[in-house]
Amino acid sequence: MEFKAIIDAKARNEAGCAVVGVYEEGDLGIAAAQIDKQLDGLLGKLHGNGDFSGKLGDVMLLPTPAGTVAARVLLIGLGSRAAFGRKQYRKALQSAVQALAKTGSSDAVVYLALEAIGGLDVQYRARTVAEVFCAQLYKIPDLKTSAKPKAPRLSSVSVAVADARGAKAAAEGLRIGAAVGSGLALSRDLANLPPNLCTPRYMATRAQGLAKEFPSIKTKILDEKGIKALKMGAFLAVTQGSDQPPRLIVCEYHGAKKGAAPVCLVGKGITFDSGGISLKDPPAMDEMKFDMSGGAAVLGAMRAVAELQLPINLVVIVATCENMPSGGAVKPADIVTTMSGQTVEVLNTDAEGRLILCDAITYSRRFKPAAVVDVATLTGACIVALGNHFSGLMSNDDALADELESAGVRADDRAWRLPIGEEYVDQLKSNFADIANVGGREGGACTAASFLWKFAKDLQWAHLDVAGTAWLSGAQKGSTGRPVPLLVDFLINRVQAK
Repeated sequence: MEFKAIIDAKARNEAGCAVVGVYEEGDLGIAAAQIDKQLDGLLGKLHGNGDFSGKLGDVMLLPTPAGTVAARVLLIGLGSRAAFGRKQYRKALQSAVQALAKTGSSDAVVYLALEAIGGLDVQYRARTVAEVFCAQLYKIPDLKTSAKPKAPRLSSVSVAVADARGAKAAAEGLRIGAAVGSGLALSRDLANLPPNLCTPRYMATRAQGLAKEFPSIKTKILDEKGIKALKMGAFLAVTQGSDQPPRLIVCEYHGAKKGAAPVCLVGKGITFDSGGISLKDPPAMDEMKFDMSGGAAVLGAMRAVAELQLPINLVVIVATCENMPSGGAVKPADIVTTMSGQTVEVLNTDAEGRLILCDAITYSRRFKPAAVVDVATLTGACIVALGNHFSGLMSNDDALADELESAGVRADDRAWRLPIGEEYVDQLKSNFADIANVGGREGGACTAASFLWKFAKDLQWAHLDVAGTAWLSGAQKGSTGRPVPLLVDFLINRVQAK
């Protein structure tokens, strides 16, 4: 998809479709008012006659309207003018993409970024256009043998802005949005693939592909022998029941000066989670192919950063393996020794994510990071607490937590902070080891994060539990790619803050 910014006053070339907004009160958006004059008041009449309500997300296509420069005019309902904000803008854009995809138009000019949206500058408005178009046009990599539906003809989207200064800001916003879209696509592709294809070795291959595509990325893959050499006993315990060999993926991106402390993103990459000996219930077990979504998200963020050529140093670490039951699988009551030297009593083999992450967090220390953020589909308890709307955010550093929370608001990929503390660690006491891997039902998301906190001492560290946000169930089953937008926004703003 090609994105570009154009100045409204100069946008006189014929377009395949002009996308304009109409408010619920009958107020025409800026471009709609201009087109209405060309159409002798048609748009106003459509609203006045009740043919087009202007309700948020409503669409009406006017094919080949005489008197306009566009081959088509697509009306988008913006809802109430007083309530038109960030979420309404995104909803209007989503409706526009869905309608455009059903037309024969190969190009479109989106005029919605001309509308006043409280607190959102031109760059953000344009960035949202690119993000929404990329996300809405994404297609799941399915293995159906039936004929595939034809891809939409739409290949070029222009964003109209008021002036040259706005065009420069919009172009940068489109660049960022397209990179986020690219990162989302990688993350979603990995998560949507079946677990017999997306294995630890496959994830490693895709990570190596990033290094081939971007010279700024260096990828190292550690096999089981290399993981054993690091004495990652917790990671190895999780994988020992599977025939699929584990991999530790390490991608380094160098965009800042040599020696500058990197940000480390650590991802949970369980390509299938049966629960191990603590076997999960059969309903929805197929969705446990999404248990590598944290690893997929950090690789997606790495791709976006490399495309943007951000002046930052970034390290992505993905611990990837399967959690399977077998005669050799780790058992409840087994005690394992982590890379840090701390011992863990495994009371529930389905609490495996924290076991691979604690070793990956310890490994991140060798990079002397400025901050470490781990991303994981860690607990069902987080879904109970926050539903499918917010990711859980826990941190030992208030400033880092504020950065991530603010990034989530800007990216419409929100996270909500939950507590960690010694009170939760007390629930993890073991009679036989330094710590147990579970601490009862109460506060399950917080005890899981507090377990990781024990391995992040002296690090500026945060944990994102995306168990409720990484994928959708039901008829829309599939990966969302979250929290790629949050992570990329966080890294962009780290750069800007410096």
